[in-house]
Amino acid sequence: MFKQILPLSSIIGLRFFGLFIVLPVLSVYALEMKGATSFLAGVVVGGYALTQALFQVPFGLMSDKIGRKKTLLIGLLIFIAGSVICALSDNIYMLLAGRFLQGAGAIGSVVSAMISDLVKEEQRAHAMAIMGGTIAISFAAAMIIAPVVGGHWGIDKLFWLTAILSVFAIGILFTAVPQPPKIIHSYEEEESKMLEVFKDKSLTRMYITFLFHSSIMTMAFFIIPLVMTHAVEAGGFGWGKAELWKVYLPAMVFGLLAMGPAAVFGEKYGKGRQIFMISIAFIFLAFIAMGFATAPWIFILGVVLFFIGFNMFEPLLQSFVSKFAKVHQKGAALGVANTFAYVGIFLGGLFAGYIMQHFDRATLAMSVAVLSILWFIWVATMPNPNKRGNVYLSLDIFDREKIASLKWHEAIVESYINETENIAVIKYEKDLIDEDEIRGMLS
Repeated sequence: MFKQILPLSSIIGLRFFGLFIVLPVLSVYALEMKGATSFLAGVVVGGYALTQALFQVPFGLMSDKIGRKKTLLIGLLIFIAGSVICALSDNIYMLLAGRFLQGAGAIGSVVSAMISDLVKEEQRAHAMAIMGGTIAISFAAAMIIAPVVGGHWGIDKLFWLTAILSVFAIGILFTAVPQPPKIIHSYEEEESKMLEVFKDKSLTRMYITFLFHSSIMTMAFFIIPLVMTHAVEAGGFGWGKAELWKVYLPAMVFGLLAMGPAAVFGEKYGKGRQIFMISIAFIFLAFIAMGFATAPWIFILGVVLFFIGFNMFEPLLQSFVSKFAKVHQKGAALGVANTFAYVGIFLGGLFAGYIMQHFDRATLAMSVAVLSILWFIWVATMPNPNKRGNVYLSLDIFDREKIASLKWHEAIVESYINETENIAVIKYEKDLIDEDEIRGMLS
């Protein structure tokens, strides 16, 4: 599995590194541009999320139609073009165009779909966790490298570095990433339309979960540095910006430690829905602590609880979408899910900024608490994807036509042919049928 996943994780890690590396210094750089205003500088910093949201679904659909590798190549080339435009920019509008173009190379859902193609469902959470860990490492590296490179050689060099690393990513794509298996499915054209990914209630619940997850993340990252660095008389704790690592470091450690058990209980023991509900409870308690803390240690405890709850979702979110989606919908469904996530980032920032400008952190905390209760109820009504199983049948033994006929059975979710490995894959409801019964029906 590592041989299949590590190259893909490297590609997505390099791409996110390119997005992350400019964040610590981009607002300063943008304000120095000809025609810049504070508002436009803010759009430069977050604008890529808008085009990410707009292009996640088109790229997911494209990958289902023309193949994952070709789509990844197109996305990386667009990202390189955007990085070069940013590096050459001499005014705010050219920089804006480059940032929007960077976001338009929205390959995140394509990589997730390709992982789901290459890895069996039983291993998928582990694979997604590897990808998530790679992104986390790229974020940490970017935060360290950005001030050094930008301060000594100029911020435009960060964009050139981004473009060069993306070229390396293309090299990895064509030298180390295996070709996805050729999948044959029996769905009618009507079933393959985009609207189908919204008709499945389980998928819809996952999309809303992505929205909640990302929007609340943005609210947390908005409130944490604000409260810790504001003066005591302004309702903060008066810490210096250089001291914030004392807040984030323990929170990151506990958050990463929580990912392992979440993946094990969510996947191996079939407790995914329960893990989600526990995670939401942690987030609820986190915002109550952060919203009403009168001492720094209580606020930091809230931050730690938030990171635990937030990170427990990470190894399961993408995996659950790929489990609920049918084989011909994975790219599109993951594209929709990631679109909801990017929209959530945007809405979470707007909401947190408005509340903190007109009210206070206690109001924000209570707002998130109400959202968490609604989110908890939403997730509680979701079926557990671990109630579904897969049986893998050799086509040297079993008849294709009999396998195709199973799709009308109430306990069969879907069946498809993996031509590359010469096997049939049948997804079924464990509560209604077992593997031996399926094999008996085909005998």
